[in-house]
Amino acid sequence: MNDEYPTFDFGFTVVDESELEVVQSAGQSEVKLQKLYAAIKPLLTNLKKDADKEYILWPDRVEKIVAFEKFIKGIVND
Repeated sequence: MNDEYPTFDFGFTVVDESELEVVQSAGQSEVKLQKLYAAIKPLLTNLKKDADKEYILWPDRVEKIVAFEKFIKGIVND
């Protein structure tokens, strides 16, 4: 190489796709999203049942909602 022109190092290295932290975390995010969807889907399905009825009977709903929130938080923080 000509000494008149300095070599410029762009500062990157070559890695395999599996070595990229972004790729690895994207895979984990996909699993979490699928778990969240699977957890929420029964709620949505039940809410759509008997849509012609005006009221929803939901005994102990606060306890059930709190338990569901803990379940969802467990998926997110996993």
